[in-house]
Amino acid sequence: MYRRHRLTAVFMGIDTHQESVVYMREDCHVCRAEGFNASSRIAVEYAGQQLIASLNVVTPAALPEQHIGFSRIALQKLKIEPGAQVTVGHAPIIASLSAVRKKIYGHALSDVEMNSIIADIATHRYRDIEVASFLSVCAGQRLSLDEIIALTRAMVACGERLTWPTHKRIFDKHCIGGLPGNRTTPLVVAIVSAAGLVIPKTSSRAITSPAGTADTMETLTNVSLSLDALRDVVTRTGACLAWGGAVNLSPADDLLIRIERALDLDGEGQLIASVLSKKIAAGSTHVLIDIPVGDTAKVRTLSDAERLVDLFAQVSNALGLQLRCVISDGSRPIGRGIGPVEEARDVLAVLQCQPEAPQDLRARAIALAAELLDLANGEGLAAAEKQAADIVDSGRAWAQFQRILTAQGGIKPLPHARQQDLQLATASGVVRAIDNRRLARLAKLAGAPADVAAGLRLHANVGDAITVGAPLFTLLTDSPGEREYALDYYRENLNMFDIGALV
Repeated sequence: MYRRHRLTAVFMGIDTHQESVVYMREDCHVCRAEGFNASSRIAVEYAGQQLIASLNVVTPAALPEQHIGFSRIALQKLKIEPGAQVTVGHAPIIASLSAVRKKIYGHALSDVEMNSIIADIATHRYRDIEVASFLSVCAGQRLSLDEIIALTRAMVACGERLTWPTHKRIFDKHCIGGLPGNRTTPLVVAIVSAAGLVIPKTSSRAITSPAGTADTMETLTNVSLSLDALRDVVTRTGACLAWGGAVNLSPADDLLIRIERALDLDGEGQLIASVLSKKIAAGSTHVLIDIPVGDTAKVRTLSDAERLVDLFAQVSNALGLQLRCVISDGSRPIGRGIGPVEEARDVLAVLQCQPEAPQDLRARAIALAAELLDLANGEGLAAAEKQAADIVDSGRAWAQFQRILTAQGGIKPLPHARQQDLQLATASGVVRAIDNRRLARLAKLAGAPADVAAGLRLHANVGDAITVGAPLFTLLTDSPGEREYALDYYRENLNMFDIGALV
């Protein structure tokens, strides 16, 4: 039985993002009695709740005696007010870390071990460095099929799970990513729900891209819905476009995504488990997966895409999902806007049938919506594509999108970036290729997705003829520092736009 010591809580005014940190004086009697030092893991209890946190040691001037400091997230997780009495002691031994070490040494994890790891991550028992170790050792193709199935099940088990008693079929759609500007999901949801399909879409924020669907939708409406609010929106409209992290669906996934983002890592097994756990937790029965393939996309070769299709199919079959995968063109950016607000502008332009709407985004969204409609009614892709196009052209998709946004809390006006820098073409010819990865990097250096108005707007895409001095893209930033970072990167990578004669 560990000893417990009572201390008074105080907020340190420090934001440690999602990692719980507490602060104790270097001369604190608890540190001396228990042998705590910087980076020790300690257990803090309040009102029957326990928090495992990392310790930072501060000088006596930083804290009063008999007090313990909390970072913002640590206070929020324990739901305590400054001045409350908490008890402090040694953190329990995290037995599942031995399973992580087992995987580091190349051994497969059992279902029980995977469940234990994910349960401990979901309850914030792991430090960031321990989560990073788990993700790193699972990256690439290091997870077997059985391990991916176990990981998916474990991620579903640790959170809430939606049920839809009045609907036998629940649809969903996900894109693997890797194409800047490819914001098809809001369009697909509007189209297929206008056609009568039920599609409660929950999405993640960006991992390695300049914007995720949740980031883009948050510029338009409220995406942080409670479970009851989400159910109400779907009951009223047949759809939603919400952030999955707010409704505790597969909560371990959001913790893993935070570390993946820092590592710029998106491993194969984790990707499959992340996607399918969210679909299962949302109650989905029929799922469409879009896998773009291109030299600078996330999935680079057809063989890699076919391997993903096979793994998705096997995991879905084991978990009772009806799944369809589409391998699509990932050779170029889609749309004109890159970054949350700019991608939202493209979505609105397509739904409102504006003359300047990006036709590649429109065509891609209609094709994907047709896949879902065909999955639902089996009348063939040609008929489904005509139906999807009619829904857009008639304004029904735009009307449905407005209903969804209104049900989620209303429609927000889109902000504008403070600084806009027009970049001109340095050569004449045809845009033969654009490096998706470096273009995404440029938008992130501009501040996206943290600064929602940051990113860029393309004025030319692959296949367009262009002359020296013609507009190539506009860089959008909200701070001078990010503007200079992004421009420096672009000047060093002018060849991310390949302009020349066709060969």
